[in-house]
Amino acid sequence: MKQPILVTEHLSHVYMQGTPMEHRALDDVSIQIDRGECIAIIGHTGSGKSTLIQHFNGLMRPQSGSVIINGMNVSDPKLDVKALRRQVGLVFQNPEDQIFEKLVGDDVAYGPFKMGLPIEEVRRRVEWAMELVGLSFEEMKDRPTFALSGGQKRKVALAGVLSLQPKILVLDEPTAGLDPRSRNELLERIKRLNTEERLTVIFVSHNMEEVAHLADRVYVMANGRAVCEGTPRSIFSNQELLHTHHIGTPESVDILYRLRAEGYQVDPGAYSVDEAADQIAHLIGR
Repeated sequence: MKQPILVTEHLSHVYMQGTPMEHRALDDVSIQIDRGECIAIIGHTGSGKSTLIQHFNGLMRPQSGSVIINGMNVSDPKLDVKALRRQVGLVFQNPEDQIFEKLVGDDVAYGPFKMGLPIEEVRRRVEWAMELVGLSFEEMKDRPTFALSGGQKRKVALAGVLSLQPKILVLDEPTAGLDPRSRNELLERIKRLNTEERLTVIFVSHNMEEVAHLADRVYVMANGRAVCEGTPRSIFSNQELLHTHHIGTPESVDILYRLRAEGYQVDPGAYSVDEAADQIAHLIGR
């Protein structure tokens, strides 16, 4: 039985309201995310994705509509924001924005220390979170944060969020700027967090390979609205939707569309590399 963990209803947000620079970033957005899902939020720049996810941990409060996170109403003036942020961990696109300490171990421990946990529990959480994202606790805990690579900084930021043991992990462009090896490693870590740790994952991405690899469902944002929702298969097989909202496709899907344009009978909804390869192999064999 599905259990909603995050629900927005008729959520709207206007920047610089009442001025000549007024901009409606969110317009009547209603979405539902169930416990344990991995959800991608996609759309062109300016579609409202980042504004939407900032409502998920109380960085922004609803101007109109509602956001309910695991039973907590983000509109409630008495909301315990610290408690909300222990439920929802947000990892920014730029990891430097949330690295505060000089040493890796101290930075990952920052959140648990602020929670007032016993030192033994802080150490246990730091070691657990670092190992989970692929950072050796013994090798990395005393490493200066300024000397880290971009991929390592992203892992430290992720570990710092995970050390709070949130119920929901929100990621803004999780692999932006990473080399292919670091990107693939981080994607596998995120997938394991979702499938093995049963962490609900929500991520914003322009990279459709990431979406195809990770997401159970996809929300498409355009002009501040959630214009479509579906599985990666249903989204990537809808060529009119992709064209209307300027959404890219994974390379495997792009190849299948080009083959179909040449008259071959293929299914572009077969978005995984293995499925696409099977279709191409079948064509060659025939």
